[in-house]
Order: sequence, then C-alpha cells, then structure tokens
Amino acid sequence: MADAATPTAGLPRLTHPDGTPIRALVVDDEDNLAELVGMGLRMMGWSVATAADGLSAVATAHTFRPDVLVLDVMMPRADGLEALARIRAFDPEIPALFLTAKDEVQDRIAGLAAGGDDYVTKPFSMEELLLRLHRLVQRSGVAAADDAELVVGDLVLNLDTREVTRGGEEIELTNTQWELLRYLMENPRRVLSKQQILNNVWNYDFGGQANIVELYISYLRKRIDAGRPPMIHTVRGAGYVLRPALP
Repeated sequence: MADAATPTAGLPRLTHPDGTPIRALVVDDEDNLAELVGMGLRMMGWSVATAADGLSAVATAHTFRPDVLVLDVMMPRADGLEALARIRAFDPEIPALFLTAKDEVQDRIAGLAAGGDDYVTKPFSMEELLLRLHRLVQRSGVAAADDAELVVGDLVLNLDTREVTRGGEEIELTNTQWELLRYLMENPRRVLSKQQILNNVWNYDFGGQANIVELYISYLRKRIDAGRPPMIHTVRGAGYVLRPALP
C-alpha cells in the first residue's frame, strides 16, 4: 500500500491550453490503491478514470482519451504491458508510468522496453508518484502551466525558459544542476533525503551512489549560495532542505 500524502508543494497547476483538466487513467486491480492514486491526482486538479484490468483499461481509454496512463503490470485480463500496446495502437504518443510490486532490474527493463516512460515500485511515496506524473505530462506537451515559475525567496526558476535568477541576477546551471534545483524548489522548507533526491532527479537509485547527491549539492551551492545568504542547508543524518534566506 502507498503512503498517503498530499500533492507535492510548489508544483505549477497543469491544464490543457483551453483550461480543461488533465485526464489520467489509473489501472490497478487493487481498488483501494487505484482510488488513493486517483484522489491524489484529483487534488492536483486532474480528471481521473480507473480500471481494474487490462481489457477494461483499453475500453476506458477509447472513451476517456487520457493524457497519461498509470498501469499496474500484473493484472487479470491482459497485463499492463499488453494494455499499453493496445492503447498505443490508437494513441501512440500517450505517456505511461508502470506501477508494480516487482523490483527486479529485468522487470524495470521489460516495462521500459515495452514503451513505458517511467517505473515506480510498490510500496511507493504518493508525493514521488504525483511528481513523476506531473513531469511526464509536462514533457508530453499537452499541458499548459498556470504558473511557469517556481519562486522561493529571491530565487526564481522559469519552467518554460529554464532561466534561473537570484535577486534578479541570472545563474547558469547544467541540465542536472537545474533538475536538482527544480526538485528542491518544488519542495521548499522540506527536508529531502539523499534517496528521495536520487529517485526524483536521477530517476532510479543510480546504483546506490548517494555521494553523487553530495557532489551535485556542492556544485549547486557554488552557483546559488556563493557570496549570498545560504538557501541550501544540510540536515545532519536526514538530508537537505531549501528555504528562503534569512534577511
């Protein structure tokens, strides 16, 4: 069972360009789990349909026309891999996230090889799942953000132009540094563990090399905090937190 949580703080609200809600189809034979995921997505303003097996998912996708799929792999009446193949036959560009209890590397590879765009294993963090789905829809190009900027104190990150400024001064970042900063800014004042950062910035566990987080945090501090009141703080034994600088 997933951990109950509210949607990630700081995420810009996504809609279609005409203002209608993003549509998500959640497919899982555990009714309680599907309802929990659906509840989290509805809290983000999305419209949600659910199905309990692969064949029902295909039928629902025909009528509901979702913008993103959340698919359990092991299901009756066609598994998630087969359901995705059938849906992609009439909607080839739809992004899909596989949700499964399996945690073996070969299972991840199978899901991604079948065309999945992301992969989350049970039990999962609801916050992480919602963030991953938000990013999938953003990258798909079907959505418009109500607010294209993340703002924490005097630090501003523009999601459209990828520009970053602090106190009006532009800051140059590499792609990975930008993704790390975005994750921190999507969760202001919240302590994030190294594992959470690995999962959300590098997508998977990166071989358990948590030192990569320390390295990139040090890079980011040099860009964001150097010569200014610090915003990125280490919480010993817990992780890192971004908060507005003290005046």
